[in-house]
Amino acid sequence: MSRLKPATRLYLEADLVRDGTVELDRAQAHFLKTVLRLESGASLLVFNGRDGEWEASVSFLDKKAGGLSLERQRRPQEASSDLWLAFAPIKAGRIDWLVEKATELGVSRLLPVITRRTVVERVKLERLQANAREAAEQSERLDIPDVLEPQSLDRLLQSWPAERRLLVAAERQRAQPLPEALASELGAYGLLIGPEGGFAPEELERAARFPFVSFVSLGPRILRAETAALAALAVTQAVTGAWS
Repeated sequence: MSRLKPATRLYLEADLVRDGTVELDRAQAHFLKTVLRLESGASLLVFNGRDGEWEASVSFLDKKAGGLSLERQRRPQEASSDLWLAFAPIKAGRIDWLVEKATELGVSRLLPVITRRTVVERVKLERLQANAREAAEQSERLDIPDVLEPQSLDRLLQSWPAERRLLVAAERQRAQPLPEALASELGAYGLLIGPEGGFAPEELERAARFPFVSFVSLGPRILRAETAALAALAVTQAVTGAWS
């Protein structure tokens, strides 16, 4: 096969098996033909989040349809880090960037949460899912994080799995520095980042009633919401060994 370009990587829904073939939908065919300017015989990598990463070649391609021939598995499927990020939606552009970078950092689930001070009225879920998919393609992830429908903070707390720790980034006297909290609490984690104006006091009081909630500090400076989310993810991945 010809040398593979890092950008020539595509997420598929279909099962991937040796000597198999995959039909492309119109959007995928258009992307390969018009954007990447691939032709029949071109090489690329494909993945589906279940069967690892495969080398494939274009068997036919036009602007409306296409097909791939699967050749061999390049990497077996590996489990991703089990880390959830719940966050108050922020303005368009910045939320796109947050989802893209959180995907690159290995988050497994993204949960938009509507808080009292959330200013964004509408979340374009399909757009966020597309951002996550494109970031996974470019970062060589073998899977794509789940991007859930927006929900209220109350609903998040009520439905949160009791066995998963929820680390809430909130500046308060009893908040531990995030690295210390991670070192003292083992198990699966989720991070909760509030809106630009912070959580309302009554929201923090309500969250404190749940035994799985711990309050953590992200340092002495005031961080923008997207900065706080990515800083928390990076620290968590480093401390828990996901990057070792």
